[in-house]
Amino acid sequence: MKTISNTEFEGERPLYCCKGLRIENVTIHAGESALKETGDIEAADCRFEGKYPFWECRNFKIERCTFTEGARAALWYSSGLVMSDTLVEAPKMFREMEHLRLERVRLPHAHETLWRCSDIEIEDVEAREADYIFMHSRDIRIRNFRLSGNYSFQYCKNVEICDSDLQTKDAFWETENVTVRNSFLNGEYLGWYSKNLHLINCRIGGTQPLCYASGLVLENCSFEPDADLAFEYSDVQADIRGAVTSVKNPRSGRITADGYGEIILDGNIKAPADCQIITR
Repeated sequence: MKTISNTEFEGERPLYCCKGLRIENVTIHAGESALKETGDIEAADCRFEGKYPFWECRNFKIERCTFTEGARAALWYSSGLVMSDTLVEAPKMFREMEHLRLERVRLPHAHETLWRCSDIEIEDVEAREADYIFMHSRDIRIRNFRLSGNYSFQYCKNVEICDSDLQTKDAFWETENVTVRNSFLNGEYLGWYSKNLHLINCRIGGTQPLCYASGLVLENCSFEPDADLAFEYSDVQADIRGAVTSVKNPRSGRITADGYGEIILDGNIKAPADCQIITR
């Protein structure tokens, strides 16, 4: 493997189509597509300032690097990425990618990130300003993820999340086959129109959670006081520890909790309208 170290590049495509290359302590200044159409690349302790540096890249490793705000849309249409201990200040990262692993990565401006990606592993990652993160992605495994941003995980399929703190409204809309364990999900309108959303040992906050859901399962979960008007028109099996502020017109299933501030069953309930609501 060839090594380039302690230097700088700028302009258009300075390392275009390189294969089997390691760059160390290299700065990529303003310009476009510095490492486009590359393969078997390693980047360590580098700084990326220009746009689109890693497009159409295969099998690459990025460690201890910085992507400045100018390096927006840096990683698209690529596969086989392992990124660790890296600061990503740029938005619109990771699009149309597959087989990517992020470890100890910070994304302070992560809006419109991780769109249409598959086979994703996330561990010890923090994402802020992360509106619409993970849109239309699938086959995702996440541990110890700290998220602040709305409309997350919309239209995702086959997701596993554990030990995470998700501060996000409109999360998990129209998802399929999502399991979340040991996590805090805080934000209004959680999980609407989801299919097979499974929450285990989770704490839930925000108004009108888990409505219009089918195949919804909650095990040993708790609700914050603001998590009111829950389960409207949902097919649900729920075991809730503590009280629920209010439950409104669940469609079917069974809900068990230690108490309810209010149970609303009115003329707008939808068939089969046979959900059992039980006080433990």
